[in-house]
Amino acid sequence: MKIVVTGTEGYLGALLAPTLLESGHSVLGIDTGYYKQGWLYNGVTASVETLAKDIRHVTVEDLAGADAVVHMAELSNDPLGELIPDVTYVVNHKGSVRLAETAKAAGVSRFVYMSSCSVYGVAEDTVDETSAVNPQTAYAECKALVERDVAPLADDEFSPVFMRNATAYGASPRQRFDIVLNNLAGLAYTTGKIAMTSDGSPWRPLVHGLDIAKSIRAVLDAPREAIHNQIFNVGDSEQVYRVREIAEAVGRALPEAEITFGESNGDNRSYKVNFDKIHSTLEGFRCDWNADKGAQQLVDVFKAIDLDEATFKGKGHTRLKQLEHLIRTEQLDKELFWRVQPTSGITK
Repeated sequence: MKIVVTGTEGYLGALLAPTLLESGHSVLGIDTGYYKQGWLYNGVTASVETLAKDIRHVTVEDLAGADAVVHMAELSNDPLGELIPDVTYVVNHKGSVRLAETAKAAGVSRFVYMSSCSVYGVAEDTVDETSAVNPQTAYAECKALVERDVAPLADDEFSPVFMRNATAYGASPRQRFDIVLNNLAGLAYTTGKIAMTSDGSPWRPLVHGLDIAKSIRAVLDAPREAIHNQIFNVGDSEQVYRVREIAEAVGRALPEAEITFGESNGDNRSYKVNFDKIHSTLEGFRCDWNADKGAQQLVDVFKAIDLDEATFKGKGHTRLKQLEHLIRTEQLDKELFWRVQPTSGITK
């Protein structure tokens, strides 16, 4: 199968693309290159040819001959979405819908969209794929809007599927430290302590990046009738944790680190998610990781590369800091398109 993957130079894309190659697929990457320099360690067994292009500029010709598109490339995480909400809507909502329309026009039969469990927002009861969405941020709202607008494109020739990932964690060569377990592990390793201002009571579903890659492979291999225009929560019902429990998992991997909690809870996002559908529908899919195993993996990587605080806090592994840097240095314009470099004349 020929597969186009957007976001191959990102946190999850760096894990997915090599696994698709190892499974025998032909893979073309598309990535605009915002995070090209964000390497933490050498961990890629194979690299893929990647087209340096913004998803807003992808053409039918770029996707010609592809059997599937896996769309992962969006502006990621809530703080970034709140900083530039207008651009977030243009890229994440309109850009993603346009990409799906372009894929359909190119004759691509499967379109796998990386959505998010964040669409559930705040929920008192356990939610599943039939539950109402309640997004609390621009990032989450865009995910819900893409699902709404791409679903009607489905027909006998074009089959979209929507993967609502739990919060990702785990090691990746293009590491992110702005997601909860990774952040707490990096904080504990580089400072020796985690001082949480909240009581850690909100619920968060977690899923390892390699298990996300595994779910995508399963969807691509599944019969069309099993996945056509379907939503799948990606994770495991046994991996829904309170934030406090995530910190405690890090503490077990780093017992010398001091972990403290506050009394208040300023984050109202809390939701328990049911993941039965993906396990019953996609034959053989099971999550291989849990928070304890993922925390230990991160600690092992940190020790191997001698992670320091400057790297942990640096812009290379935090989406908001990197884009702020590119905007401040005028490498990106206000719409997040690359500018011509004033000193070198090189177009990124």
